[in-house]
Amino acid sequence: MRSLCIKTNNSDLIKYLLNEFQNLELENICFSENEFKAYKNVIIHYWGNNDSLFLSKVSSILAFLVIDELEEDLLKRLILQNYFYFDTIERNKILATCFDIMADDFSNLFDKKFKMLYNVFYQFLQVHKSIVLNGFVNFRLKSYSSFLDTIVTDAVNHFVIEKEYLEFISLLKLYINSQDYGCELVHIVFSSSESFLLDENKNLIVVNDDIFKAKYLSDITFSTNDYILNTLLTLLPKKIYIHLVDDYMDEFINTLQLVFENKVNLCSDCNICQLYKKTKIPHSEHS
Repeated sequence: MRSLCIKTNNSDLIKYLLNEFQNLELENICFSENEFKAYKNVIIHYWGNNDSLFLSKVSSILAFLVIDELEEDLLKRLILQNYFYFDTIERNKILATCFDIMADDFSNLFDKKFKMLYNVFYQFLQVHKSIVLNGFVNFRLKSYSSFLDTIVTDAVNHFVIEKEYLEFISLLKLYINSQDYGCELVHIVFSSSESFLLDENKNLIVVNDDIFKAKYLSDITFSTNDYILNTLLTLLPKKIYIHLVDDYMDEFINTLQLVFENKVNLCSDCNICQLYKKTKIPHSEHS
């Protein structure tokens, strides 16, 4: 007979384990809950002849327990330890971003986490008859902890970029709202391959690409969108019509909507849209 004892003082974990063992599809097994000295214990007895299968089942349950019940607290601890200078609201946003990152590639990342945990539990249970969950999680799950740490790092990077982006949007809005309108209307003909500006008479506007006079630049490289935004900040139109020639939208359109707010109108089927769906202006003519 093979017996294992799982020790913890966390009542939620005890309930989780008892429920999982209750639904375990394995013959020749029984389990009970007892309290000895410092810990509550879930004791499992197996008198079948396939110890590997028994250990595999238990290891799987423990791996799922860590992911389902303890992962959030582990992420919170890592965030607090390494990024204590963020306030509570910011740390909560970083935590939410951690889950967003893992959700974006859920199956792959879940399998990776599960295998890490399963292997560590299985190897330990092969040579030990009891396991103290808190101590095990804190001191023996180094590869899992390192994995979570990379997720936290990515989440912090996302958070910082988003924070800087929103600050950048706020600064541009302040600038726009402090200035008088420079012109009535500007059209942006926008597609996945090219973008250019037209005035209210549908004449081509030369994009301001003087980086030394730019009110906006992104990082070190300068794209067409950077120069278009710089030109709009120079012209300060009262209205902006964005013509989505091929119904393509990217982050730049979202940025324009955030910066210029109700001054922006999207369009995909007006006369200008129809014209440039059929006629493509070579880049050299409007750059």
